[in-house]
Amino acid sequence: MKVSFAIGIATAGALLLGACASGSDAPASAASTAAPQGADAAPAAGGSVTVLVYDSFALPEDVIADFTATTGIDVSFEPVGDAGVLTNQIALTAGAPLGDAVYGIDNTFASRAIASGALADYVSPHAVESVDGKLTAIDFSDVCFNVDLAAFDAGNPAPATFEDLLDPAYAGMVSVSNPTTSSPGLALLLATYATYGDGWADYWRQLRDNGLKVSAGWSDTYFVDFSAPNYGGDFPIVLSYASSPPSEVIDGEPTTAALLDTCFRQTEYAGVLDGAANPEGAQAVVDWLLSDTVQSALPENMYVYPISPTATIPATWEQFAPLAQNPVIMDPAHIAEHRDRLLREWSEIVIEGR
Repeated sequence: MKVSFAIGIATAGALLLGACASGSDAPASAASTAAPQGADAAPAAGGSVTVLVYDSFALPEDVIADFTATTGIDVSFEPVGDAGVLTNQIALTAGAPLGDAVYGIDNTFASRAIASGALADYVSPHAVESVDGKLTAIDFSDVCFNVDLAAFDAGNPAPATFEDLLDPAYAGMVSVSNPTTSSPGLALLLATYATYGDGWADYWRQLRDNGLKVSAGWSDTYFVDFSAPNYGGDFPIVLSYASSPPSEVIDGEPTTAALLDTCFRQTEYAGVLDGAANPEGAQAVVDWLLSDTVQSALPENMYVYPISPTATIPATWEQFAPLAQNPVIMDPAHIAEHRDRLLREWSEIVIEGR
């Protein structure tokens, strides 16, 4: 798989510049003229475009309405499940898609989507990062564990590392998403594989035996299982994102925190589906997703970092949503080589082995 970069992942502010530069596999920088500040939608042929998305997709209605008013394109978003389910859905309907475009395939599932033949050849001319001429990067974040701060204190401190989670003190406290259907779940599996090598399987056996909860997708893990004040579930340690805590700030005080030593760097992509009824409109939508209007809306609506270096990021993110200094960064070709085996063995250990 070929991954190409037009410019490095960058954002306004030294926080993100420093964080992204810390990864040895971070994209190389190029001329700033390649940045997508000119990506605001140009007039197009109109018609309708259906974009297949994961369940937690969200953009403000006025942002969508402005796109329609500018282009004449009536765009709708069809949720089909978590990112793994989304990838499987477009693969099963390759050549006869249920929509025109797709958003939400991430770097853990990108090779599967491309190999399925479901994606048409298109990369936005404003792309910061692309994969195999078929996927355009839209956002990025760090997948890592989040903790409910109220569940811990000086006498019972919160965990900090993967190894800490095996301690009996945290028995029955951890909920994760199933990696066979969830991109955050797969990101966690890959992070433990990168951390423990051949010992990853033993790690998951111990985590399983320490009362691990497995949910089908991120939404269940976070919104249902998390014991944070906004949700009231039973699990004070859940798999989510480094960018999740700002949504849990109450009266100026954080109620959750991310464990930045457990992070995997995730990038999410959009693409045009092969056989789309309106391919030109789908291309315009992909371009629009890189506009500063959309990019600046991503943090507060989807709690991810915009890929565009010219987008606006909330000031509170520096305090409540810092990126990991040393996240796991894995080459897509390496993911493709090991993903199916890891998923099969993980299911045997964690699901069938209970």
